[in-house]
Amino acid sequence: GPSQAEKNCKEEIRMRNLKRALSLTLASVMLLGMMVVGSSAAGFPDVDEKDNVEAIEVLQTVKVMVGDKDTGNFRPDAPVSRAEMAVIMSNLLGLTTSYYVSTCPFTDVSGSYGWARGPVGAAYASKVLSGRTATTFDPAATVTAVEAASMIMRGLGYFQHTGDFADGFNVATVRQANLIGLFSGIKGDATTPLTRNQVAQMALNALQANIVDFTGTPGIKFDGVEVGYKAEYTPRTS
Repeated sequence: GPSQAEKNCKEEIRMRNLKRALSLTLASVMLLGMMVVGSSAAGFPDVDEKDNVEAIEVLQTVKVMVGDKDTGNFRPDAPVSRAEMAVIMSNLLGLTTSYYVSTCPFTDVSGSYGWARGPVGAAYASKVLSGRTATTFDPAATVTAVEAASMIMRGLGYFQHTGDFADGFNVATVRQANLIGLFSGIKGDATTPLTRNQVAQMALNALQANIVDFTGTPGIKFDGVEVGYKAEYTPRTS
C-alpha cells in the first residue's frame, strides 16, 4: 500500500484543490458584492427586504444557490435538507460530482434522493461532511446551524484533526463559527433547522471569511488516545 508520506502528499494536494476552488469563488463574490448592494429583490418575486437579499443575489449569480427554474422563486423560508446542503457545499467548493455517483457509501442517498448522490459522495470524499453511520446519510433531515457550520468550516480548512473536538462537537463548532463571524445575521440557536434564507447568509459569511491552513502540532496516538495535539489554524496570506 502507499506510504504515509504518499498519503500525506495526496491529502495536501486535496486540500490545496479545495482551497483553490473556494478562493476563486471568493474572488467572484468580492466583485459581485459591490454590484448587488442596494439592489432590489426583483430577481425573485418571493424575496423581499426582510430577507438576506445581498446573500441571495450573490449566491444566485455565482450559481451556489439558485432559484426554482419553474416558478422563478427562491423560496427563502423553505427548510434546507442535508442532501440540499451537500449540493450547496459541492457548488461552493467547485467539486466534480459525477465520479462519486458510483462511490457514494450512503445507501439511503438513492431513489427520490438519487439527484444528490454525486454531490454527497464528493463532499464526503473531500471530508466536508459525514454520515449518521458508515452507510446512512439521512438526506431528508433538515440541516441545523451546527451541521451547516461544520460543513462550511471544513471547506475553509478548519477541523482537520479529531483533537479539535476535545470539548465536544457542538461546543467546538459553535465557538469557531462565532470567532469567524459565520453566524452573523443568522437568527436562531445552534440546533434550529435552517431555511434557504439563512443558509444563503451563512454561505456569504463563509465567502467573506479567511481560508486557513493547519499550523498546529499533530498529536500522537497512545493507547487509542491522541496526546500532544496543539490546535492552531492560520489564515492564508497568498
